[in-house]
Amino acid sequence: MDTATAQVEQLVAAMTLAEKAALCAGRDFWSLYGVPRLGVPEILVADGPHGLRKEHSTGEVQLGESVPATCFPTSVVMASTWDPELVEQVGRALGAEARAEGVSVLLGPGVNIKRTPLCGRNFEYFSEDPLLAGRMGAAWIRGVQSQGVGASLKHFAANNQEERRFSVDALVDERALREIYLAAFEGAYTGGSPWTVMCAYNRVNGVYAAEHEWLLTRVLRDEWGFDGVVVSDWGAVNERVAGLAAGLDIEMPGFGGHHDQLIIDAVESGRLPAAVLDRTAARVLTLVERTAAARTGDHGYDRDTHHALAGRVAAEGTVLLKNDGGLLPLAGGARIAVVGAFAKEPRFQGAGSSHINPHRLDDAYTRLAGHAEVAYAPGYARHSAEVDAALLADAVETARGADVAVVFVGLTENYETEGLDRTHLRLPASHDALVEAVAAVNPHTVVVLSNGAPVALPWHGRVPAIVEAYLGGQAGGGALADVLCGLAEPGGRLAETFPHRWADNPVHALATGPRQAEYRESVFVGYRWYDTAGADVLFPFGHGLSYTTFAYSGLAVSGADPVEVAVTVTNTGDRPGSEVVQVYVHDTANAATRPAQELKGFAKVRLTPGESRTVTVRLDRRAFAWYDVAAARWAVTPGRYEIRVGASSRDIRATAHVDVTGDGPAAPAYPVPASGQEWDRAPFAAAYGRLLPDNTADVRGAFTLNTPLNDMRSSLAARLLQAVARRQARAFVKDPDSPMGQLIHAMLGEMPLRMLTMMSRGKVTRPTQQALLDLANGRRLRGLRGLARRR
Repeated sequence: MDTATAQVEQLVAAMTLAEKAALCAGRDFWSLYGVPRLGVPEILVADGPHGLRKEHSTGEVQLGESVPATCFPTSVVMASTWDPELVEQVGRALGAEARAEGVSVLLGPGVNIKRTPLCGRNFEYFSEDPLLAGRMGAAWIRGVQSQGVGASLKHFAANNQEERRFSVDALVDERALREIYLAAFEGAYTGGSPWTVMCAYNRVNGVYAAEHEWLLTRVLRDEWGFDGVVVSDWGAVNERVAGLAAGLDIEMPGFGGHHDQLIIDAVESGRLPAAVLDRTAARVLTLVERTAAARTGDHGYDRDTHHALAGRVAAEGTVLLKNDGGLLPLAGGARIAVVGAFAKEPRFQGAGSSHINPHRLDDAYTRLAGHAEVAYAPGYARHSAEVDAALLADAVETARGADVAVVFVGLTENYETEGLDRTHLRLPASHDALVEAVAAVNPHTVVVLSNGAPVALPWHGRVPAIVEAYLGGQAGGGALADVLCGLAEPGGRLAETFPHRWADNPVHALATGPRQAEYRESVFVGYRWYDTAGADVLFPFGHGLSYTTFAYSGLAVSGADPVEVAVTVTNTGDRPGSEVVQVYVHDTANAATRPAQELKGFAKVRLTPGESRTVTVRLDRRAFAWYDVAAARWAVTPGRYEIRVGASSRDIRATAHVDVTGDGPAAPAYPVPASGQEWDRAPFAAAYGRLLPDNTADVRGAFTLNTPLNDMRSSLAARLLQAVARRQARAFVKDPDSPMGQLIHAMLGEMPLRMLTMMSRGKVTRPTQQALLDLANGRRLRGLRGLARRR
């Protein structure tokens, strides 16, 4: 036993039962209890996937009013760099800023898989591919924790939609869980060793993630070896004692110890072993010790350095989707029409709990005006989707006489926010209209996109160049201008597939509620389905062009465990640039039972004109394995595998074969529908391995504490409760149509009664919630008696 462990055990032995129980919940929204009499300090936590969002007060949530910090590019941009070393640098910067503000735990990264492009929080997540998501998450974690600040890997697990996020039950067969959804977390854990993991709001196969013993203990701790703290998402706890027994250590937020007594009573009655509480107390004390360096000394950081890093990441994550005729980079001396309000008022981050208050903000117009002769027209109202005829006409005239028109469009803040999923892939009507109108009068039109997830581009065939800038953070505007002018290279490659339209997506016809979301596509997520079904896509996974060209040669495959894949890449153009070498594995002998190909390795290489370099990617046995549910292990089917090396999943430049010795059978067949067809429920039921529940909403008389308020509106009591909550929300939401207003509106519709504890800061306790539930279910006398007892 090491000294630190011995000290923790001594502290636990010296603590009272009440002190141990207090460690199992937050002190308020953003701080954790300490044990003052034993010298254990309180510690602070804060949001932070792409920047520090530290509130001015730990007792409340004020989205948009946090302390100034560097707003780095969002996770979708970081993933598009395909550069873990660069993401690790971002992590170090985030850790330094957290440390400077006295924050001990930064709540990120989010590695949830992008199962659907409509998820309102996709800008916070990395990829549709678990290998890429896991490696980026691991790099982020390593960087943050190198500064003595803990990371919080989230949202564990199968949290892939915002609709009904507090109550939906994600029904996922175990093979898909292991190979796709858990694999991203496993990769982030094994490569980053986070000090905390945050459980999700949703249920997974019938059990809330906050009390899912299989996830939190058997998989996370027993199989993977996690030794840190599991913390709940804010308001995710269903039954506190059950959660603690299952492996949930800290409930967030906490107010006045409203659940402490439940834990104390459970220990004293013998329903909860004292050893379970001691174990949790020890984990929390270990977290305090691990983050001690973040609370010592006079920490600071250089804002200019961090701004420059943010700009570099933005450029490295910018994806050149199309560049017919080499229109980009912009020619020197060209007269440029800069069209679109986003050029001066950028959309640079997402909305919700990750919203950062940047200490500065670049815009593309100002940087472009410093490089070239530009004329500007907004083209649309910045925060409106409606077409403004006058603004549109002015933009057309501005573009008509220019050598090149650069049109800035994308999704406004109201289209992408935590708490809400999109219902389609379309851009605002005013943005599509602007592109169509400008392209009609200027054949040299460049379209720049600012969005957090794939969008439909019905005009893509009528413009020669398209740049995906995503949400590039506070330095994104300047970095984007540099890319357009050729002062920086578009170094990004897509970490997700762009379909032509929402109806092309493999899950477009699957229900997302009211009770369950059936993951009928199993392991065929994203490009795994598109490539297997041979479906046409707008831009494939891994796609991205450069201002130069690259040739692949000399592919060689050697070794057994690991298999080494070596290929020579040559810059055949006249500019320096970077290429992302992507290695996919195809099981030739069992093509009908597995996705057509899966990403199993990658490397980013930067080359000067004419330079060649050999890139080596190592594939371990897991690269050839599938999860055998019946045997409860990863299995490798013996046989011949094809190694595919390319620049995207649809741009394979070289192939080779390797014979792999195995220890398992072939994966079971799973029918994959062709493009335009729907997933059949029967094969999913067989893979799921248990009876599928009816996907129906709760009815009056059977409402529970987990029924969303919107589903209880048949009850007058529920309608009145919701009306009171909305009236109170209006007191601190200045604009109900703002992203925050939309988030609060959605929350007050989808939250269950049990979340009133958080919303009321601990004032509405479980007995009061039960009384309100009785009223909603029509048990009027019992409900009124319950409320009377609470007065």
